[in-house]
Amino acid sequence: MTWQHGLFGCFDNIGLCLIAYFVPCYQLGKNAEKVGDNCLLCGLSFLLPPANVVAQFIVRGKIREMKGIEGTVVEDLLIVFCCTCCALVQEAQELEEPSAAYVERS
Repeated sequence: MTWQHGLFGCFDNIGLCLIAYFVPCYQLGKNAEKVGDNCLLCGLSFLLPPANVVAQFIVRGKIREMKGIEGTVVEDLLIVFCCTCCALVQEAQELEEPSAAYVERS
């Protein structure tokens, strides 16, 4: 399975795009909360340069695992490091989409 929205599909949801650009710590916290991590700790980690990459990398990996999305650890690390805001939006959009298993049962 692949991501429902492309990495550069930031403008599919302009609200998410603006939040991820202007308040990325909030968006990372919300994404983390949806995968079962601590919203506050992940949000605050965004303010510490090495920790922000690690926290987002972990959250992205959990989203991929939860949704059954193909990819590698190296891809995740490069995307998080090079395209932070776009990755945040992509992850948030993915978390808003129902999972494929749920859609098939409906």
